[in-house]
Amino acid sequence: MFAVLVRTVKFSKLFNAYDVYFVQLESPHNMQRRIIWKTCNFTRFHCRLDQKARFESERTLTLIGDADDPLYADVPRPPRKMSERKPYSTPMKVLIQRAKEEKEARKAQPCRMIEEPPDNGLLVPELVEVAHQVCQARQSVLFGLSKLLQVVPVQRCRFCSEVHIGHAGHEIRTCTGPNSGSRSATHVWKKGGVQDVVSFPKCFHLYDRVGKPRVGHDERYRIPRIPAILELCIQAGLEIDEYPTKRRTRPVYCIEGRIVDFEMVNKMDEMDRNSYSGIVDPLVDPDLGTNMEDLRNSASLSHTNCVDKSSDKVGKSLTELSSTTMGSWFEMISGAKKIMEKYSVKTCGYCLEVQVGPKGHKVRMCKASKHQSRNGLHAWQEATIEDLVGLNYVWHVRDENCPALDNNLKRYYGKAPAVVELCVQAGAPVPDEYRSMMRLDVASPERDEVDLVA
Repeated sequence: MFAVLVRTVKFSKLFNAYDVYFVQLESPHNMQRRIIWKTCNFTRFHCRLDQKARFESERTLTLIGDADDPLYADVPRPPRKMSERKPYSTPMKVLIQRAKEEKEARKAQPCRMIEEPPDNGLLVPELVEVAHQVCQARQSVLFGLSKLLQVVPVQRCRFCSEVHIGHAGHEIRTCTGPNSGSRSATHVWKKGGVQDVVSFPKCFHLYDRVGKPRVGHDERYRIPRIPAILELCIQAGLEIDEYPTKRRTRPVYCIEGRIVDFEMVNKMDEMDRNSYSGIVDPLVDPDLGTNMEDLRNSASLSHTNCVDKSSDKVGKSLTELSSTTMGSWFEMISGAKKIMEKYSVKTCGYCLEVQVGPKGHKVRMCKASKHQSRNGLHAWQEATIEDLVGLNYVWHVRDENCPALDNNLKRYYGKAPAVVELCVQAGAPVPDEYRSMMRLDVASPERDEVDLVA
């Protein structure tokens, strides 16, 4: 009996370690085929798989442990991928349940008068003063930042959105801009400005937030765009002559899901009656509306007070100016959050577009992920304060005289909003809200001690 090699097959894609030999055995009585598997290479391949799987499992457990650590729960995470959607601020189950309840309410009562402001077109009385305070705080923040940047410089990357507060940029390799791989993700710094410290995304101004809440694609050039936080203040009761808005004195009606306003019809009837009787109807309904003249006067006074407060800061010291700027920052953020509890703000789930109002606009200008399937329309969802005001988190520098932040020690560094970091470096005390985020309780090793730290 003798053996003759007939065929050799190697599975290069699926089984790299297998060499399969078809051997034909010839004998006087019978002929048969047998497959001989060489298992020596398979054993080594199996060991490599076990080692790789064990390494990936340990790495995954480490990442999960760091993410769930309550000590660093408030440290900002790396920016999400552009293909991923923003997380919903309200769970999807709650949104579905809320939509079902609204649908059942419309079926039970097809024609009803909306009672709760601001959905009925009226202002929320307790938020009118808050809107003026937010506007004053915003002007104070911008004025303070313009003065502080003359003392504390700001650096920004030429190729990405990274910002650093200090005279020299850090050495942490996190650049994601063009050709970042050839630079080993090292940032290329240049001088920044106020717009790099804090950003206010713009949105379309709505003249009638209840009667016409959407902006069409053909109207995108006719309707002005203003900062979203300013539009939020206008809808909450702030009066600006350059951006007029409609103020109602009577609530609107909801008929089978559509908003119907009978105020114009009533005004026309009253004008016809008054033209015969000579009686002039008062401007304000004390039960349902808000005095428009008082609102305009309060808005003008608040704007004058804002300018006066800003001019008073010129003679203040650097420490007082930084403390005042930080206080105005917290006042603006807290006031905007309070207004957003009543007045809805929408944001795109994939890009940075924001729209203040009950609905998002219909302008086809989204260029983010999956925009082709939406024909350029935005994927609107409920916005958060970070969508309304760009906080722009930066690395915290403990000592300005120390060398630049090292990439190997980035796990020991904390972060803070750029406004807070700028005010702290200018002499303001560290706020309690950001002590944990700045990791002030973590001792950072020296550069030559990196290998000695576990």
